[in-house]
Formats: sequence, structure tokens, C-alpha cells
Amino acid sequence: MGRKAPPLSPAGRKRKGPSLPFLSPCKRRSTPTPAQTATGWASLPDDIARQVAALVLKFGVVDYIAFRAVCSGWRTCAPTPRDPTLRIRSLRPVGWVTLCDGDAVRPDDACQITFFHSQTARCLRVRLPELQRHRIIGFTDGLVILLHKRTTAVRVLNPFTGAAVDFPSLVPVYQELIKNRNCVLHMNAAVCSSVSSTTSIAVVAWFPWSSVVLSADAGHPSWEVIQTNMYLSNTLPFQGQLYGFLQSSRQIVQVYPPKPPTGPVVAHVPQKFGNPLFCKYYLVESDGDMLLVVKSPKFVHPDVEEWRRYIIAIFKVNISIVGHRELIPVTSLGDRALFVSLDRCLSVSSKNLPSISSNSIYLTVSLPDPVVVHCLSSRSFERPTALCQVHDGKEMICTSVRPFTLADHLLTYCNHHEWSNGLMFHEYYSIPESFQGLWKKIRTQDSQLRISRMRD
Repeated sequence: MGRKAPPLSPAGRKRKGPSLPFLSPCKRRSTPTPAQTATGWASLPDDIARQVAALVLKFGVVDYIAFRAVCSGWRTCAPTPRDPTLRIRSLRPVGWVTLCDGDAVRPDDACQITFFHSQTARCLRVRLPELQRHRIIGFTDGLVILLHKRTTAVRVLNPFTGAAVDFPSLVPVYQELIKNRNCVLHMNAAVCSSVSSTTSIAVVAWFPWSSVVLSADAGHPSWEVIQTNMYLSNTLPFQGQLYGFLQSSRQIVQVYPPKPPTGPVVAHVPQKFGNPLFCKYYLVESDGDMLLVVKSPKFVHPDVEEWRRYIIAIFKVNISIVGHRELIPVTSLGDRALFVSLDRCLSVSSKNLPSISSNSIYLTVSLPDPVVVHCLSSRSFERPTALCQVHDGKEMICTSVRPFTLADHLLTYCNHHEWSNGLMFHEYYSIPESFQGLWKKIRTQDSQLRISRMRD
């Protein structure tokens, strides 16, 4: 009988001793006297303060919030960043991704998330009481998409301003079309720009093992079925729309908004990569462009290690051209690195992140050590986590290797299943049956999602 994993905290227990300071409101100070306000930054003329506020907002809404907190004068000159519609992209926390503590505590149970800015390497841990009784099902531009565990209603939350937009329950469409609770447990969602209103957002939801895609506009009473024959293997919210990849047909399609006259197909992948069932395709936004990463098997000498038997190709997808077209090959990423997964993908610049390899792709393979880094310039492969395995597929062989690297965190963010369970991807992308305590905890947390009148 295999060794059991070490005991884990029960579902719902909040983690102790935060490793990063909480983001909390500043204490209100007493009103300064005229003599105190005569000099210093607080004495800036209102017109100059407004110009500075506009420049700060270009760097991000989080810095803008800090600017407004300096003094009452600056706060008066800078309009509130709280956008009740969540449609204004400049007021979203774009560029912020979420980190995992690796302590097997779900972020929605802990009611806090650690955010990391992919350009400046700044970290903030934010308390979010709004996560109570919710599951996190997706992120778009730093917005958190939540599913209520009892009502299955969807909510989109700006974690830094507290603004939220509510959407209807999934129960009616579940009873009619989905009828599989596991599909809802592993569902995905993205925020898009509403096509029916210029003042609201839309949420698009899709499910594994189901070809149904749903959408709902803010304020509408029900969900609309927009696609009935799309098995999406990978998706990308891009410029307010949602794109996806159809594995079996090698097609990039526009999922939302639907395109009835011309059809959803955006581009076809060349057939030279062989059987699509043996390939992996990833859509990622990088420096304002949509890229497609193709990972296909390479037939080489049997002595070559399995994790080196891949061909990696990158293409730029130009969605501004109407009609079907050839994809544009990309041979170099410059200072950027891609983290790709079927859940979501990420592109970062290595200029301010020296531990990240530039012109490289971080991807996963089906091995006991799942992480591989592919350098485009040398066409070489590397296994950065070869010495960090906590189990051999059957039982525990060592304790967690800490501190985690930034690459570990970013790849875990791209793998939502592990991230949402508070587990690092490179350690727990597969969980042995002997880890009974961990399996019991995950099942307990999943049982909290209840769908009324289920007919499984």
C-alpha cells in the first residue's frame, strides 16, 4: 500500500500568515492646515494634477488607485476608477495574473488572491470577501469570473475596485442541453464586449465534453445558445471578441460574436503537421498580436528522449483580412516568452523578469516531469523542473521544493484546474490514488456546487 500524502487543511480553512502584504485602504488623515498645504506635491494646481492622473492611468488602474489615495486634492482631480459596467478596458487590471501559494487551499475558500503584474513584477495580495460561496471559472483582462455554488449565477468582478456585474443562472440551459455536472465543474468563461449594447459586457461560457457555447449580456434574464457544434480545444479573448481552435478540423474560429453570413472560420492550419489528433494548438496574445503555437510529434531515433520529440511552430494570425488565408510564420519572439496550455496562455517580456528565458516557449508534455522549455534560437529543449517532483505517479518521494520559481507560477496560472485547487502544476498535474487526503478534499469542495433538479 502506497504512502499517504501529508494531511491537508480542510476545505474552507483560510491560509495563515500571508506571504505578501494585503491591499487595504489607507487610513483617513486629519484635514491639513493651510500652512501644511502651501508646499509639496499636494499643492499642485488642479489642471496639472489632472494631467498627471491621466498619465498614471495609462500605466494601469492599480497605480491610478494609489495616486487618488495620496490626498483629498488629488482624489478630487481624478475621477473614480470604479466602472459599474466593467466595459472600459483602461479601468480593468490588464496585465495582472494570479499566483498560487501551493498550499492546497482554494483561493475562493481563502477569500484572497495574490496578483502579479507581468510587466513590472509587482505583487499584491488582495482580500476578496466576494469570493465566498463562489467558484472561479475564468479571467479576462484581470477581471475574475465567478460561479455561485448554490444558484449557478455568474458574476464578473474587478478585484481592485470591487465593481461587479451579475449574469443569470445556468440552471435552465443546464437542464435542457448540458445535463452533466462534471461539465459545469470544469467549465470555462471569458468576458467580451457586448454586441447588443455599447454600455455593457457579455460573458461567453463553454464546457468540456460539450459542443454547446453560451453567451449572456449584462442585465439579460437568460443565457443564449450561440454555438451548438463547437468542441473547443483552446480559446483566446482578443480585442473584445472570443476566438477558439477546433482540434479535429485544424480551424481557428470566431466564437463570439457569431458570424452567420460568412461563417466562423478565421484560418486553417497547414496539413503538413500531420494528424491533428496527435498535435496540440495554442492561441495566445503577444504584444498586441494573435499567435498560434503548434506542437506536433516528430519521428526520430528511439534513443532520443520522449520530451525532445516535438516540432514547435509559431504563426501570426492576421484577423483584419477577410476570408481564409495562410498563416504568417514567426521565427523569433524577441525578448518575449510564451506560456501555453489548453486552459489559457500567456505572453510576458523578459526585460523586467530576468529569471524568464527570452525567445522561448514554456509548455507541457505527458511525462512524470511535465514542464519543457523550448528555445527558438537554438531549437533546444530543457526540463527545468526535473528535480522538483513530489511523487513518482504512485506515492510521495519528497516534500515540496520551495521557493517556487516565477516560471512555476506562470505555468500554473495557465493550468486552471491545478491553480483553482491551490496546487502547483509541476507538482500535481496528476494526483496519485494514494493521496487519499487530497482526493477527499477536492471531492468535498466539488460537492459544494449544487445544481437544482439535476438529472445526471
